[in-house]
Amino acid sequence: MTGARSWVTMLGAVAAGCASAPTPLDAPRSQFGMEIAPYARASECMLLAKDDRVTYRFSTSSPVDFSVWFREGNAVVIPVEIKAATEQSGDFTAQGDFDYCLSWEAGAGGSVLEYRVQPVRPRR
Repeated sequence: MTGARSWVTMLGAVAAGCASAPTPLDAPRSQFGMEIAPYARASECMLLAKDDRVTYRFSTSSPVDFSVWFREGNAVVIPVEIKAATEQSGDFTAQGDFDYCLSWEAGAGGSVLEYRVQPVRPRR
């Protein structure tokens, strides 16, 4: 995971996003055995409020490019970007009230994805 914040002009490849409107991450979400076609992307999107914290972990059968991203105006902000990963875990904190997407992009051979993403509840 990189700590650097990347700014990318909104392009069709990144703007593809989620098929349905994101909903709040109220409970853990997971997928097992999700096939990603060659050069395709799978995404899990959610509505987060500023300072919401999320943990994630995933594994794939072949390397994928992983990112956490959100749109801010005409830009796409990518606070987490990992290239050619087959296994990763981490967390991030929402930088504002936006729809956030975790995306996995397969290479030439495609991949099979398993993931879990969940909210981190503040301690009281």
